[in-house]
Amino acid sequence: MRKYVIKTETPRRSLINYREELNDEQRAVVLAGKGPILVIAGAGSGKTRTVTYRVARLIEAGAAPARILLVTFTNRAAREMLGRVEALLATEVRRVWGGTFHSIANRLLRRHAASLGYSDNYTILDSEDAKDLIDVCIDEAAIDASARRFPKGEVLREIFSFATNTDTPLGEVIAAKYPHFEPLTPQIARVDRLYQERKHERNSMDYDDLLINWKRLLVEVKDVAAIYQDQFQHILVDEYQDTNTLQAEIVDLLASRHRNIMVVGDDAQSIFGWRGANFENIYRFPERYPDAQSFRLESNYRSTPEILMLANASIAGNRRQFPKNLTAVRPSRSLAPALVPARDAEQQAAFVASRVLELRDEGVPLDEMAVIYRSHFHALDVQLELVRRGIPYEVRSGVRFFEQAHIKDVTAYLRLIVNPRDEVAWKRVLRLIPKIGNATAARIWERLAAAGEPLALVRAGENAAFALPRGAYEGWREFAELVSQLTDPGAIDQPGKQIELVLERGYLEYLAANYENAEGRAEDLKQLANFAARYATTAEFLSELALINTERFAPPGATLGTDVVMGGEADELLALSSVHQAKGLEWRVVFLIWAADGRIPSARSLRESEGEEEERRLFYVALTRAKDELYVCYPLLENERGRQTVIQRPSRFVTEVPRLLFEIWSIDEESASLEALDDDEPKLLN
Repeated sequence: MRKYVIKTETPRRSLINYREELNDEQRAVVLAGKGPILVIAGAGSGKTRTVTYRVARLIEAGAAPARILLVTFTNRAAREMLGRVEALLATEVRRVWGGTFHSIANRLLRRHAASLGYSDNYTILDSEDAKDLIDVCIDEAAIDASARRFPKGEVLREIFSFATNTDTPLGEVIAAKYPHFEPLTPQIARVDRLYQERKHERNSMDYDDLLINWKRLLVEVKDVAAIYQDQFQHILVDEYQDTNTLQAEIVDLLASRHRNIMVVGDDAQSIFGWRGANFENIYRFPERYPDAQSFRLESNYRSTPEILMLANASIAGNRRQFPKNLTAVRPSRSLAPALVPARDAEQQAAFVASRVLELRDEGVPLDEMAVIYRSHFHALDVQLELVRRGIPYEVRSGVRFFEQAHIKDVTAYLRLIVNPRDEVAWKRVLRLIPKIGNATAARIWERLAAAGEPLALVRAGENAAFALPRGAYEGWREFAELVSQLTDPGAIDQPGKQIELVLERGYLEYLAANYENAEGRAEDLKQLANFAARYATTAEFLSELALINTERFAPPGATLGTDVVMGGEADELLALSSVHQAKGLEWRVVFLIWAADGRIPSARSLRESEGEEEERRLFYVALTRAKDELYVCYPLLENERGRQTVIQRPSRFVTEVPRLLFEIWSIDEESASLEALDDDEPKLLN
């Protein structure tokens, strides 16, 4: 056989002045030679710019666009990077393979589906489709889906997905992450087998199948693997610290021939282990590629020196990391991060709201400020305080706390106790009883509505009066007992106690069967019980919740002293975000609330061997979101369900850094005087 080698394209005349447009660290990466490259890119160090210029440099050096693979974690990021490359080179680069792992997998599988026994017109199942098919498989496996302990389709989808993406046997995943389902492992495995079979029979793939089948192409179909291992001469992977085991294996397989692989990420921002991301991928990259060149981007363009000194000191506590020292490009503002101990959660919320208003008056737009936290329920008091003061906000971490399904479920029990004529609450609660669906719930409600005292009718336990379907009697009996307990003199008008009763009498079990993140939702509800215990009556508590749920920041009818903030732009909203959701974002001013031990790090995370180090990385991510001002807040006292007061300690991540890195703020509350009320000008009372 005679071999003919096609010469590479002639290098283009450079249109880019790399010396002027990049700093020394970035330029070293962009101009690096061939072979494996590891780039540890610190927060705010220009990672995206570096990757973009690297792609442009490869094309200038003669690499054909079609032989470059750029993997990002959103398709939007890939489009923006490649658009910037086109602007730099003044030429089209559409032939570059850019996109997410899943989008590139789909592109390849459409070409080669037949090699794996699929047709090229296969259907991609979204999360809802996958859940529905799993529910079908549960029925087909002759498993009683109404059994309270058996997980529903949504939970099984998450279990199957985690096992796939972490390359972990299903039984091990159940034992480690879902021990309450361990006795059901054989039945769950049977559903999994059926699910895999039915997808293939229906010429369908879910999101995880796209990755699994991409890997199968590279492992099982050698001629197809050879095509792409040869084609992708240069592979670049962004946000590499967030890849899972399966994604890292795919990249290694693709790069096995040319070995021109550049991975970019920050081990200090690896915070998604709970959803399958594998910290080992980036940490052990030098072991998998001993000849890899390593670069660090440590010049930070985002934050002040004072904020970075705190962030550097904090992450230094992690044993497993690539040491780095972020250096500020910006000058000092002589403003150290503030450590703000508050008396309790209510005072913490009052401080945040008051300081937000002051900063807004000083010219900082609301959308340049953020309140960030470890978990949803941490923002509970802050949301209430913002509504009271008329400060518009948006929640970046999903739906508002009180609008989540599990919160609305539990408060529905309280609503029907306070108002036995609340049809919506009754129907919501009735549908939580096994074997009772919409039609049965509607029929039961009609009987209750016709009764003089609906609660008394339920407490009487007369099953025949409601024509219950077969299988619903046990659930109805337990519900009737719960109603009796909720209306008992020992619980009436004690909303915290009532929530506890709902949890103890079946709702925690319902969470475990219906939600993958059941433990987190249970923690939300336990904190809701703590919060509810502050109120003298259940009606008062529910009214406060309604205040939040109905507030949409319409201009108020009367002018109040605190409403000056409403003079901002219509889309100017204070951001409320979990730290996980805030990754990759930045604000001029950041308030990190509930920086208390047991909250960050969360008590739950400390049960895992690597939990504390990931929580410290989470704390580091929170600190590095701030550009100008950073406020680290925590309450000194917390009421536990109204029975005892717990003294809070600041987070270990706060106490382990030198105290001089913080400026300690002391909160003092100003009270209104009669003279102040008589003034012509309204005054803001902090």
